[in-house]
Amino acid sequence: MRIAIIDRGKCRPKICGLLCQRVCPRVRSGDETITVDEASGKPIIQEDLCAGCGICVNKCPFGAIIITNTPEGAGVLTHQYGKNGFRLYGLPIPRAGSVVGIIGANGMGKSTAIKILSGQLKPNLGRLDKELGWEEIIEQYRGNEVQEHLRRLLAGEVKAVYKPQYVDSLAKINGKVKEVLSGISEGWEDLVREFGLDKILERDMASLSGGELQRLAIAIALLKDVDLYFFDEPSSYLDVSERFKAAKRIRRLAEKGKSVIVVEHDLVVLDYLSDYVHIAFGEKAAFGVLSHLKNTRVGINEYLAGWMRSENVRLRMGEIRFEEQAPDRFKSRDILFEYPKIRKRYDGFRLSVDGGAIHRGIVVGIVGPNATGKTTMMKILVGEVDNDGDKIDLGIKLSYKAQYLRPIDKTVREILMGVTKDLYKSHYKTGVLEPLELEGLLDHNTEELSGGELQRVAIAECLSRETDVYFLDEPSAYLDVEQRLVVAKMIRRKMENEKKSAMIIDHDITFIDYVSDKLMVFSGEPGICGQAGAPLDLREGMNTFLEEMDITFRRDEESKRPRANKPGSQKDREQRERGEYYYS
Repeated sequence: MRIAIIDRGKCRPKICGLLCQRVCPRVRSGDETITVDEASGKPIIQEDLCAGCGICVNKCPFGAIIITNTPEGAGVLTHQYGKNGFRLYGLPIPRAGSVVGIIGANGMGKSTAIKILSGQLKPNLGRLDKELGWEEIIEQYRGNEVQEHLRRLLAGEVKAVYKPQYVDSLAKINGKVKEVLSGISEGWEDLVREFGLDKILERDMASLSGGELQRLAIAIALLKDVDLYFFDEPSSYLDVSERFKAAKRIRRLAEKGKSVIVVEHDLVVLDYLSDYVHIAFGEKAAFGVLSHLKNTRVGINEYLAGWMRSENVRLRMGEIRFEEQAPDRFKSRDILFEYPKIRKRYDGFRLSVDGGAIHRGIVVGIVGPNATGKTTMMKILVGEVDNDGDKIDLGIKLSYKAQYLRPIDKTVREILMGVTKDLYKSHYKTGVLEPLELEGLLDHNTEELSGGELQRVAIAECLSRETDVYFLDEPSAYLDVEQRLVVAKMIRRKMENEKKSAMIIDHDITFIDYVSDKLMVFSGEPGICGQAGAPLDLREGMNTFLEEMDITFRRDEESKRPRANKPGSQKDREQRERGEYYYS
């Protein structure tokens, strides 16, 4: 079925003069294929009249129009966001005593799906002319396991809690952390200590960092005694140790017979958490379809392979594969720069990092707990922070992408033109704009962009500078699985081809495994002290890091992706005995 999507945020008819309407062949022949909404002044495409020629798509200067076909067998149209709006087909299936994961690109309706199942959003089944009753909605799902869930939800037989994707909203709550927790339930002290929240109990909600808000949001959900738990991107802002601590707690819910549904972009965490997965696929910002329920390993491997066998659906061209053994990519002996010992003291915190050397053509991954000085070290190397009172000058040209991104009053085009002369060249289009999906955002002010869009712009800005070394602080934040691996490929290709170097801080093990040649491992007591040695080869670095995290990893037999072993499993015990925490 052909559908037409107009992104109302991108559409600017006052600037383009309704170009889509003027170039439409059906309009020029007298049909009302594209009309104008009187209230907003923006175009409306009549899908039953649209010929699908694509002229309006190609002519729209803001990339606001998508004309596409939904795949056969997409299932029930669950929800549509207005005329010419995004559509979601199907819903995930809760399983008592199991964790069901949802994997897929951003803009596929994952959050919409769990908002519907949790009772936060009433589906409209694509019928925009009238408000449907719940009985009519439930009847639409007859013969489907979702029908019984919706019936019980409506009858009040099922209670649900939803941990939102964007935890920043918690900061708007007035009061202290202790007041918020004590108002939920009794017996919260043990969980608070486990999540490291005991140190912030007397702080105001508005003063909490992203990681603190995320841990608090997860704790609030876990403290509620309900039948069904929804966690939307629980690993955001968390370090590896915190991610697995939260994952273990979430898994305990299923062991108690509860139903759990999780949306997650960290493949290692999703694999560790889930018993089953749905793959969300479709066309970004146009429509999303939820696949059949799949075994977790099968589902993740099909997603990486880019092809779902049972649905016979191609997700992308080409598969994503990982190295079977620790890659021996480090071949250069040409030192790009050396850095001295780093020492930094703040009130109540001290940092110590051994000096080291960075060679041409390599990527150094930087891992470790939050609040142990990784970002501080990077800021010292780029010259933003003093090293015990002295500025470090590496004697090279460098480019830095900060951890926290702030939009400025400029368009994406203006930002990129400020760092590169190649914006209009074909190699830049295919090597940067297309992989990062920035072509449709070039004329948008960065103040209008989402977190993921702003991150992609910042990565493009950093990598577009003509320089010797690139410093990127948490480039995977806000990105979906596929975008993370696209960025990893871009970085690897640029460093190898141009003999540049990069240093990257990140908490996604899959991303770090994919992009790194060497690893710098931070340890210490968060907020008190942090230390790190010189960069290690990838195998040694991962073993050191994972031993400190008390986690073992193996390779998936099919995709070779890293997988966390279940604690106490045979594989886990065998690898610990050999002291092999990384590649088995």
